[in-house]
Amino acid sequence: MSHKRVIVVSGGTDGMGRALVLARAERGDQVVAIGSNADKGRALLARAAEIGAADRVEFLQADLSSVAGTHGVIDTVRGRWPVVDALALFANRQAPKRIVTADGLEATFALYYLSRYLLSHGLRAALDRAPAPVIVNVAGVGTTKGSIRWDDLQSADRYSMISAQLQAGRANDLLGVDFAAHSGSRARYVLYHPGFTRSGDLTPLPVVLRAVIRAAASISARPVAESVRPIVGWVDTPPDAPLTAIDRHKPVPLKTSTLDPGDAQRLATATKDILAWITA
Repeated sequence: MSHKRVIVVSGGTDGMGRALVLARAERGDQVVAIGSNADKGRALLARAAEIGAADRVEFLQADLSSVAGTHGVIDTVRGRWPVVDALALFANRQAPKRIVTADGLEATFALYYLSRYLLSHGLRAALDRAPAPVIVNVAGVGTTKGSIRWDDLQSADRYSMISAQLQAGRANDLLGVDFAAHSGSRARYVLYHPGFTRSGDLTPLPVVLRAVIRAAASISARPVAESVRPIVGWVDTPPDAPLTAIDRHKPVPLKTSTLDPGDAQRLATATKDILAWITA
């Protein structure tokens, strides 16, 4: 009899996250989908019922741009599912204008990077109880554009949506490097860039930009099912290495400049300082 897994998916009500939730539930796994929108959560549960998986999908509504909200999810998961086989990290949202969260953080940094840091480390013990645990962080590994603005992590000076997204993407690269090297976890960490995919919530974007992206997607974007397929496989068979980086099915050398171990430790230290400031 195959092992029934518990899968936790942040950003689980849209695009690739939603597709992974339903794919794994169809296979018999218990899947926990985290999202901020109650209507999308209800739609996900309705779809799960349609495919005969109503009892295998749970929706946790949470604001993952909030440190307290993310800790609340971690506490709930650890209380209800003491063993977690896979953590898949998708949550992200475009912000054309700079938004500051209740914690005083820039929203892209808080949601796209910090929530993934907290979930990775906060669910470590539950992951380590699983036979073959894996974390998949879906961002932009392999892309070398953008950088960490060490003197301005919160993008207070000269904010732009693109630079904030690129910085958070590079931060997720370094999160994977540091977690694999220093967390002591048994979980395999996979950094995955699926490429341009017909996925994600475009509603925060201006109408014209939404139309441009949708037109481009209709021509060149990959279908969601194609982009999510490798993740479905990694849940079943995690890679052997502590850290794996994949950019559109191609391995990314771990010596790539955006995966620098020194930068990874520097960001981990800065992140701990930020969290200490928030909770002080």
